[in-house]
Amino acid sequence: MFLTEVKNMIVYVEKKVLEDPAISGDENFGAITKKFCTFREDLDDISNRVDFIICLGGDGTLLYASSLFQESVPPVMAFHLGSLGFLTPFKFDTYQSQVTQIIEGNAAIVLRSRLKVRVLKENWEKKARLDENGIILTNRDIESSRKAAQYQVLNEVVVDRGPSSYLSNVDLFLDGHLITTVQGDGVIVSTPTGSTAYAVAAGASMIHPNVPAIMITPICPHSLSFRPIVVPAGVELKIMLSRGARNTAWVSFDGRKRQEICHGDSITITTSCFPVPSICFQDPVNDWFESLAQCLHWNVRKKQNYLSSEDEEF
Repeated sequence: MFLTEVKNMIVYVEKKVLEDPAISGDENFGAITKKFCTFREDLDDISNRVDFIICLGGDGTLLYASSLFQESVPPVMAFHLGSLGFLTPFKFDTYQSQVTQIIEGNAAIVLRSRLKVRVLKENWEKKARLDENGIILTNRDIESSRKAAQYQVLNEVVVDRGPSSYLSNVDLFLDGHLITTVQGDGVIVSTPTGSTAYAVAAGASMIHPNVPAIMITPICPHSLSFRPIVVPAGVELKIMLSRGARNTAWVSFDGRKRQEICHGDSITITTSCFPVPSICFQDPVNDWFESLAQCLHWNVRKKQNYLSSEDEEF
């Protein structure tokens, strides 16, 4: 009611949210839902109808909102109603005053870079051969065609070994040059925003979202010297199964759209031209360090005791 009646805004809500039994069964909420416009994921394009996004949930809600916009993204205001809340700096208790302040233009924004990912798949089709009598032969020719899909990724692209017990064995190219072969459980290619997600759990450094970079982090590599590396934003990375790989690999994008990668398939990754403008609670620097302290308890340690003059004599 605050947005529709007080602020006179047109509000779009995902249709499946309004169909949730907790909402659809609430008589008090029924009259309000009629004032909302609805949309469906992958069916309705709302990119040209939305000027301002409000996320109610956790970090996953913000990642999902990002996936709905495959090109330019409106400014995002994220309220912390989830569990971790690294990317959701606003508290819902005072949402009216905070939303009013943002609408009036009193806000700082951090541009969170995304990854443009293109998956090219070989579509192998068996073509039966007939002999002179019209009998299908057992040995068949194989024809291939290519299918491409593109994604905008805010956190990370994860390539892993899936259900196989063998090592993942994938080749990593940078601007067309083979730089290494990843032998382990997989590899994570993340944005600075994603450096504090799966990547940091795999041993990567944390990168401030204002830094133009891409993080490459191996997952449990079978090598003592394979450390995470940072490459400049804008380079083109390409991941393919190694020729001698014993099994396929699996890829996911911000934890979604998981799919199998076979021999001949390729994943091309570069920095997207369409970042996510995330509204800050204070400013980009203070918000980031506050999240490190509150969510990840960065550098939390019991303080060392003061050394008195008497102790110094010993």
